Amino acid sequence: MRRVAIVGGAGRMGQVMALGLGRSDDVFVAALVDTAHPRELFGAHYATSLDDLDATEVDVVVDFSTPAGAVHSAAWCAEHAVALVLGATGLSDEQRRAIEVAGQRTSVVMSSNFSLGAVLSERFAVTAARFFDRVEIIELHHDSKVDAPSGTSISAAHAIAQARERAGRPPLVEPTTRTSVAGARGADVDQGVVVHSVRLPGLVAHQEILFASPGEGLTIRHDSYDRDSFVRGVDLAIRSMSTSPGLVLGIDTFLE
Repeated sequence: MRRVAIVGGAGRMGQVMALGLGRSDDVFVAALVDTAHPRELFGAHYATSLDDLDATEVDVVVDFSTPAGAVHSAAWCAEHAVALVLGATGLSDEQRRAIEVAGQRTSVVMSSNFSLGAVLSERFAVTAARFFDRVEIIELHHDSKVDAPSGTSISAAHAIAQARERAGRPPLVEPTTRTSVAGARGADVDQGVVVHSVRLPGLVAHQEILFASPGEGLTIRHDSYDRDSFVRGVDLAIRSMSTSPGLVLGIDTFLE
């Protein structure tokens, strides 16, 4: 059984993780770490910082806090040889490099999305990419999400662009020659693969990948109706990650 500390344990995601992972036979939630006191502790110890924990009593840190928090968690885990599962998005290049450095000293899994359905939808999209002439992505999230596009949509756009390139297809060319309002056609993430971001109250995390060729279309849609959808992927990462140093991007390989 792996002993887990959850950074961001007072937030909505942290509370869901604490409850969900606490049901796993392979995980013991030892601590919730946050500057604010969590509404529920679920039997875990509370700490305001990882620095207040005894590293010998933690096997894995799960971090769904902020980019700055992710960097601190990575440094602490690297220093104490504690594994790290990281779900923060919106990291700068410098912050990503800090995570990569930590991966040289401890085991790190970083993913833009821990929903198994989201991971599978990207896999399906990669399969479809070479068969269709055009593709666009619409990602929809709650209005408290501060970054756009989502890390999930960026990852999907890169994967689709790479699949098209491997198939010998050229970069997509924007068909619209005149826009009345700047940005109306979304953001070109990679080789013409465009992402449109929606932020509305009541949503959680949703994505549509729309493929089209003359006479037909294919839509791959994934919906996370509740944050509980991310627990299974985190549990899978905790159980499957290596005990040796190294950085794994995404949980796709754990689904083999």
